[in-house]
Amino acid sequence: MKNIFLFTLLIIISTAASAQDRINDYSIKEAMSVDKISSAIGGGVEFFFADTAHSKVDKSFGEFQSNKKTNAFGKSDIKACQWVFASAMKSLRERAIKEGGNAVINIRSNYKGNLTSSSTTFKCGAGFVIAGVTLVGDIVKLNQE
Repeated sequence: MKNIFLFTLLIIISTAASAQDRINDYSIKEAMSVDKISSAIGGGVEFFFADTAHSKVDKSFGEFQSNKKTNAFGKSDIKACQWVFASAMKSLRERAIKEGGNAVINIRSNYKGNLTSSSTTFKCGAGFVIAGVTLVGDIVKLNQE
């Protein structure tokens, strides 16, 4: 009886673990309005998604990508995706500071090689155990005048 239970449990876990990611769009504004998310990202760098207007670019440092994953086990997709979004944004922020930039412009989602551009949403894939977000953006120094 014990072996049948363990066997059944293993089948259930392996089936759930091999299930496809649920790929969805999540609100950038909603994620950024969560205090825990915005404080995890930090300040000192401005972010502009898709073709959102910004001041004149004084210097461009190139395009950079941030590919982050987080533990999604036992979390709702939205909570896991917002948290991994914060991690990806923090990574872009740190790269901008390292390069000497003060902004990341033209930020797009690049989930599994599928590049999409939106000023209001980001793409996240959430599975049984892992959630992931990949963001691509241009690190720049914007005119402060």
